[in-house]
Amino acid sequence: MEYQAKKRNTPIATLIKNYVNKKSGKVADSREEIQRRFDYLDWKDQKKIVLAFLESGKTDRQWAYSKVLDYWDKSFEPKIKELWEQLHEEKCSWSVIRYFPKEYLSLNIDMFTEDRDYYFICLRLAEDKDFAVDKSKLSNSDYLAVIYHTGRTVDVEEAENLLYESVHGICLDCDPLFDLDRFANTSKGSIISPICFKAVSLPLYYLRKLGHPQIVWQFEEWNKSVQEAIFNSPEFKAISVFDIDEYDYRRRMINIARKYGYLALDEKYKKDTDPSIEDMLKPKEWYSVAPAPKEIIVEEDIEQPDPSQLKELMAKNPALEKLVGDFGLDIGNSDLPF
Repeated sequence: MEYQAKKRNTPIATLIKNYVNKKSGKVADSREEIQRRFDYLDWKDQKKIVLAFLESGKTDRQWAYSKVLDYWDKSFEPKIKELWEQLHEEKCSWSVIRYFPKEYLSLNIDMFTEDRDYYFICLRLAEDKDFAVDKSKLSNSDYLAVIYHTGRTVDVEEAENLLYESVHGICLDCDPLFDLDRFANTSKGSIISPICFKAVSLPLYYLRKLGHPQIVWQFEEWNKSVQEAIFNSPEFKAISVFDIDEYDYRRRMINIARKYGYLALDEKYKKDTDPSIEDMLKPKEWYSVAPAPKEIIVEEDIEQPDPSQLKELMAKNPALEKLVGDFGLDIGNSDLPF
């Protein structure tokens, strides 16, 4: 029986050399080995690798950006500045926002265009009390987070408005998969109410931190009244927990919460441009979902196919004719599954 010795590690200097030399024929193997060993290398080798990857293609730059964020060194600044000003890649901007001088961020603030760039810039710049936070560029949750983390305050009127504006926002539009607070009870039989949404629970959290317990208490009492309305609603009573899966239960309960949350809002938080209850609750997903009670979701009118047109298509396409026959459909009446 023959024993085979384990493969010895290639020196890291050789790997870097082979990676940088695009004609070496060993770029892919060197890249894989470098990335596998990176976190265990000496700092001087890590710096060489990061700079080499920043000089490479987009995929390798993306990997290098993550290492720059974790292993920041002032020597990276010139290259990161050059790449960000040329390419404006999102992962590159993370290091710019976190580590570049505040003066640079202030001068280039309009160049940061990703969704939460402004939030992270504010966390650095708003410690200067002369910096004016542009609330229109932030969600209510992010705005309150900036206020809290930078030692600022909000008055009672603003605190109240932010909470109920957040409710208004989730009533008009939300994503049934991602918008609920991760601690919300969404099991079958539970009641989902406005306070279960992240866009509402997060402002409540920060208002507690900011010293507004009275506003929080008043909102919790308002939410209880919405819960009671939901519990007594015909839509909730129409849901049988035995005939519905958890996803569809949650989807329907979200719409019930949005409807009765909106109805309970003070008129000053509603707008003339708001859609009707029926329109705001129509599903926005591209895929179809199981129909909810008519009081909750009003499906769009769907034009029914003309049987004569389908017959013409079947005459031209034998495969379609066979498919219709296999399903036993009568194209002359309502058996069509459209």
